[in-house]
Amino acid sequence: MVKKSNTCSAEQLQIVRWTVRLGAVTAEALAEREGCTLSSARARLGAAARAGLLARTEVLARAPALYTVTPSGLRASGLRGFEPSRVSVAGAPHAIACAAVAATLERAYTDHYVMGERELRLEERECGAPLASADLGCGRDGAALLHRPDLVLWPDARQECLPVAVEVELTVKAPQRLLEIIRAWARCRCVAGTLYLVSAEVRRPLARAVERAQADERIVVVALAQLAGPDTPADAPAERTVPSAS
Repeated sequence: MVKKSNTCSAEQLQIVRWTVRLGAVTAEALAEREGCTLSSARARLGAAARAGLLARTEVLARAPALYTVTPSGLRASGLRGFEPSRVSVAGAPHAIACAAVAATLERAYTDHYVMGERELRLEERECGAPLASADLGCGRDGAALLHRPDLVLWPDARQECLPVAVEVELTVKAPQRLLEIIRAWARCRCVAGTLYLVSAEVRRPLARAVERAQADERIVVVALAQLAGPDTPADAPAERTVPSAS
């Protein structure tokens, strides 16, 4: 039985709010974000779960456990407009990868703010305009169709600088669908550029789509394995750096 707590420490509040904004996090991602050991990160998330603030789910065997916010945790966070998220078996690998990428970007770009898709959707709904989403045209009802990135890398001076859209691609999309999205990002002017972090199987199809759309000046493709750090194989490709958000 989960022990409920009426108090939330400052450390737990920070973790809960991060989880709310991303939807789901892992101990591995928290360890990267905080620069602490994996055991310490697990202990912190475990304490938040015992307090009833987070829910721990082992969706996939031999994969990191995912932590999502509970209704109590959402109330404790003080953040409005969000709903508790659920992670499916199909969506778990992507959620794990997005948490890892978000943590790595936060550590690498300390003068930037990393926003998740959930938070972006909320902000765009509140302001009534795209902030970092690609325009895919109009639907049958005439409403605008937007493609939102998995993450957004915002510079501190948001009024003066454009953000970088970040896409995490683990599986291959249908060629026409992929080309439509690539073309939409190529013409999107509310972002400085788009960074694609991709699995090995996605890399070639995505590179072909970028070439076909003549979008190489607006889109950067990087192997997701490069985020692994010093253990990354020496022959892992490093194509370009993140587009400047300034």
